Amino acid sequence: QLQASGGGLVQVGASLRLSCAASGRIFSSCAVGWFRQAPGKEREFVAGISSGGTVTLKADSVKGRFAISRDNAETTAFLQMNSLKPDDTAVYYCAADETVSGYVARSEKAYHYWGQGTQVTVSS
Repeated sequence: QLQASGGGLVQVGASLRLSCAASGRIFSSCAVGWFRQAPGKEREFVAGISSGGTVTLKADSVKGRFAISRDNAETTAFLQMNSLKPDDTAVYYCAADETVSGYVARSEKAYHYWGQGTQVTVSS
């Protein structure tokens, strides 16, 4: 079970840190992905991290602004979002799935466990 939190209403240029808390013993064997869905748009990949944290992927639109990390001891993953823009406004979801070490997927079809989403609104 995944629980995403940390969203909110912020102004352009602000920062937010999203958390994805997991329950269960398999978290350290799971890659974690962050996805987002803006109104009227399809859900899109934002960032992902391999089970051991050694491999990360990010969408081009967030490179240089967002960072993904994880703490397996705390079974939590994070998405640090800096220099937020209005285009970042969306519901953000975390997802996880058991994978081989060093692998992380961009496709949402690769993830079987999903959190409920947290709203991020960036106001200009």
